Amino acid sequence: MDSQDDYRYGITLVARPSLVVKNKIQSFLTELKTIDGEQYYYQNSDLHITVMSLISCYTGFNLNQISVPEYIETVEKSLAGIKSFNVHFKGLTLSPSCVIVQGFFDDDTLKEIRNKLRRDFRNSGLEQSIDKRYSIQTAHSTIVRFRKELKDKNGFLALIEKHKNYDFGTFTVANLELVYNDWHQRQGLVKHLHNFKLI
Repeated sequence: MDSQDDYRYGITLVARPSLVVKNKIQSFLTELKTIDGEQYYYQNSDLHITVMSLISCYTGFNLNQISVPEYIETVEKSLAGIKSFNVHFKGLTLSPSCVIVQGFFDDDTLKEIRNKLRRDFRNSGLEQSIDKRYSIQTAHSTIVRFRKELKDKNGFLALIEKHKNYDFGTFTVANLELVYNDWHQRQGLVKHLHNFKLI
């Protein structure tokens, strides 16, 4: 997180939670910060759901290596006829590297979008690395990354346990955003490329 020599960049299609949901997440993060302020806490501007990592971040990747309009055109093809959908943020998952808000959806729209993106990019001849790290299935959002050893591990875990089924709310995804991003999707390093409106 603190490296000045992290030059990994890629292209990602993301969805953003609503402001109401983001603010509920920030209220929870404020509580966590009182226990340990040394970890990396996502700001509202950085909170996102990865719909698909089109080009996974790697050192040396730059936008001048690709034709951005062709990527936009291919995503538009994949999203043709796709309707907006709801995501319900409820509960937490803890891993050795981060804290994640769990996302649930009430239909197969997100799965359909991902399958169409897989098909269209594999047929496009464009550079892509879809599913090379892992085949994305969920609608989660990372909200904390561990950068140092926890000061008060028991207190931190107790607060996570208390909120493990917390309801952060439901929001409608009516817009997807194509971004050129660093590994952690930090606003100051992310470049917006295009918005796609769902019907």
